[in-house]
Amino acid sequence: MDLGLAGRLAVVTGASKGIGLAVTTALTDEGVHVVAGSRSRGPELATLEDAGLVTHVAADLSTPEGPIALINRAEELGGVDILVNNAGAVTPRPDGFISVTDEQWLASWTLGVMATVRTTRAAIPQMIRRGGGSVVTVGSVNAFLPDPGVIDYSAVKAAVTNLCKSLSKEYGAQNIRVNTISPGPVATSLWLGKDGVAESIARAAGGSADDVAQHAAAESVTGRFTTPQEVADLVVYLTSDRSANVTGADFTIDGGLITTL
Repeated sequence: MDLGLAGRLAVVTGASKGIGLAVTTALTDEGVHVVAGSRSRGPELATLEDAGLVTHVAADLSTPEGPIALINRAEELGGVDILVNNAGAVTPRPDGFISVTDEQWLASWTLGVMATVRTTRAAIPQMIRRGGGSVVTVGSVNAFLPDPGVIDYSAVKAAVTNLCKSLSKEYGAQNIRVNTISPGPVATSLWLGKDGVAESIARAAGGSADDVAQHAAAESVTGRFTTPQEVADLVVYLTSDRSANVTGADFTIDGGLITTL
């Protein structure tokens, strides 16, 4: 199926690994040039950049300057057609709400919300000049499945989902579509890597990371984690003209973890 994306320019944040890398690769497969933002490049992005498919920008998205540098580089290449807000992090809070400090709340808010605010705010004027565009933000089921074990992360994801719904209303008439994706657990280093969610929970509870991951997978009716490629496929569809009248929507991809309507 031709998605009609060839020749467009996308910005992807958190592009060096996990979902961000899968999205970057999937977009380049469709003929999109990707401006990939991350603190470090990594071998996979280096290969894509050497092939002329990607322009990497070393940027710290938690700073005010990082998102601006990323979008400015895209403007130098012609302008933003697609923005994928993917940068984020989660830190389990096994000691509960009282243990989370102001500094930890602010760090979660800065990367989880302000990076999306700043990057999108910089990209929208370019999309308007180019006659429209598509913004897809990767959120989490924790936006509507609050979890005291990741209390700040849950609050941040709820805020981002709300933000994007508002943006869809403000810019829909200017041919800018804004949608969100809410994954459940995804098989990335964020969950399964060293010091990832599974290992952190296991360390606090005294169990094994494998047991934690298996328990999390079993909570979905499919019995497994979502893959980064499955999230990337949905992102690519939402950025394409095949979804031209889809905006203000949230798409859950969680293997049936959320059982309510």
